[in-house]
Amino acid sequence: MDDAINARFRVPARVRVRIRTVVLAGVRALLLAVGSIAGSVPLFVLLLVSLALVPVLGIGLLTTPRVVTWIRAWADWRRLTAVRWGGVRIPPRYRVPTADAGRWARALGVLRDPATWREFAWLPLDVVLGSLTALVPAALVFYPFEGFALALGLWRMFTDGTYVGWWYGFVPIGGQGSALAAGALGAVLLVASYHLTPALLRTHFLLTRALLGAGLGELRERVRVLTESRRDVVDTSAAELRRIERDLHDGAQARLISMGMDLGTAEALIEKNPEKARELLARARRSSAEALAELRDLVHGIHPPVLAERGLGDAVRALALRLPVDTEVTVEFGGGRVEAPVESAAYFAVSEVLTNAVKHSGAERVRVDLRYADGSLRITVTDDGRGGARVGGGSGLAGVERRIGTFDGVLAVSSPAGGPTMVTMEIPCELS
Repeated sequence: MDDAINARFRVPARVRVRIRTVVLAGVRALLLAVGSIAGSVPLFVLLLVSLALVPVLGIGLLTTPRVVTWIRAWADWRRLTAVRWGGVRIPPRYRVPTADAGRWARALGVLRDPATWREFAWLPLDVVLGSLTALVPAALVFYPFEGFALALGLWRMFTDGTYVGWWYGFVPIGGQGSALAAGALGAVLLVASYHLTPALLRTHFLLTRALLGAGLGELRERVRVLTESRRDVVDTSAAELRRIERDLHDGAQARLISMGMDLGTAEALIEKNPEKARELLARARRSSAEALAELRDLVHGIHPPVLAERGLGDAVRALALRLPVDTEVTVEFGGGRVEAPVESAAYFAVSEVLTNAVKHSGAERVRVDLRYADGSLRITVTDDGRGGARVGGGSGLAGVERRIGTFDGVLAVSSPAGGPTMVTMEIPCELS
């Protein structure tokens, strides 16, 4: 009997999943509604003050680049939430300064970047439109419960039944009858939230993309980004070839030449001085082992064998084993494998981030999380170091941003003073 009753009133699995999705979308929408005001308002005020200080002894020229860095970090966080919470990708279109650009050249380059001015214009619009489009789905989820509370007797706190003391939507609450009407309206809103909340949250992210995206000039901006990416790839490839030539010339090649000379001398002395010949042969054997080790290191720097054979997850685990700090690696790819070009770019990006963490952060523990979801590879590297990391200013993170930017990847850095530092990378790709 009990089993029959339970089976009759059991909520189907798809309904439970939908309810969780709706509630989660409502919570996220509420966070975005509050965050749009709490984040964009202070940044917009700081921007106006900083720009106003430009004519005052040039003080604004010192403060504006820092404010722009904060605005970009805020915009990057919103880009990441758009991908994670709404499946809406908003690729950054920043112009990357040249490696030899000085401090002032970088500052002026940032101010001349159209993406910078798009973000300036986005801040006040985000306060109004962004918070409003996030508040609507949040209200659909949570506002109905006020109607239910009014119907259950909460209305008595606002009126004694002789006058209208409260409004629920368009329903004036003056007694139990109007309170029941408010409860009915709450039920209608709750049903509407079941069907509309995730779509309305996605609308918020689509609006964010319209404001932060390149708009009508997207194709032209895309061509520019691809041109810069191609130039960076060519420059990086040329520098890599020069490094390989230098390492071969100064390392393995020199050892092989020395080994050949030792073998020739040993061949000449094998009859006259066997002891000296054995010494030269032993030295040649050591040189061959050292040359082999150098060649292996060189090949590992070009494309690690473990990456080609075992994939990104095991390659990062092998990389973590060589670090002098405690490193934990978590991999969730669902049994597939990332495309080879993305795999290589992601590996060297993680390697650069881990190198920065070991060299500059003073961290004692590092965590690397690699996940594939919704058509994107997401990598998060977190350390417990001193913090203060940022993109630009000649840091290695600028190179990481350029590397993953070739694949429309997004880089976000959260590194307050005192730590911890969290570097997040999102790269769109497919599993094979």
